Amino acid sequence: MIEQVGGRREAGEASVQSSYVSEPADRGHGDAKRHARSRGVFVTGTGTGVGKTVVAAAIARTLAAAGQRVAVFKPAVTGLDELGDAAGPAAGPPPHIAGREADRRPDHDALRVAAKSAQPDEEIAPYRYGPPMSPHLAAELAGEEIDPARLLASARAAADGADVLVCEGVGGLLVPLAPRYSVRDLAVDLALPLVLAASPGLGTINHTLLTIEAARAAGLEVAAVVLTPWPDEPDEIERSNREMIAALGGVEVQVLGHLDLDEPGTWPALAL
Repeated sequence: MIEQVGGRREAGEASVQSSYVSEPADRGHGDAKRHARSRGVFVTGTGTGVGKTVVAAAIARTLAAAGQRVAVFKPAVTGLDELGDAAGPAAGPPPHIAGREADRRPDHDALRVAAKSAQPDEEIAPYRYGPPMSPHLAAELAGEEIDPARLLASARAAADGADVLVCEGVGGLLVPLAPRYSVRDLAVDLALPLVLAASPGLGTINHTLLTIEAARAAGLEVAAVVLTPWPDEPDEIERSNREMIAALGGVEVQVLGHLDLDEPGTWPALAL
């Protein structure tokens, strides 16, 4: 199920909004306005395990179903050791994408399936590691360092020949990919609008508004927030969280329930 709440504010609410979340900065960290804007979207989240892959897969599937040639990209994937033999496309389809993670399927493969893409692993995720940890540490333990130039070249190569690029970040915006290069830096360099995946439950207002603040301070456009997994019968807290994020963040808020990966035809369209 997907629904949406617009970020429209009534007169008098603008001053409240500005007390919580700043408008996009004219000049900020990297300033995305200096870069030519690509056609696509960058899916980030308020942290780890909040549904970035689910949201990115839903967007990719929606675009592919509309006849778009969709390329997908994720700068780094970690935790492949935990997937065992399922850490590759030959493992076959897992039972489902449920809630906040892709069961038994690595993120880059879930994105490939959703986008109906034939991209190889190396093109979708140029850095892939076994341990479940921050990519900068996984790279360090592997005796290497993630190269921002390689990330940008890989993302642009993935987008070549496609109509649209769906990029999924790692963790949250300020997660380091390299010692002096964060997920936010990559989003700025790619100049893509953000879609923010967040939990619908208690604590999400603060986490979500902080992420919006960090994005806008860098000159990034926040296109929408998607709360997932949205329950069939949301409680008072979840409904209030949705309303407050829309009002205080000045942003469109959509909700996304559980997705069954074996039946992508049942997925609702996530139109942004």
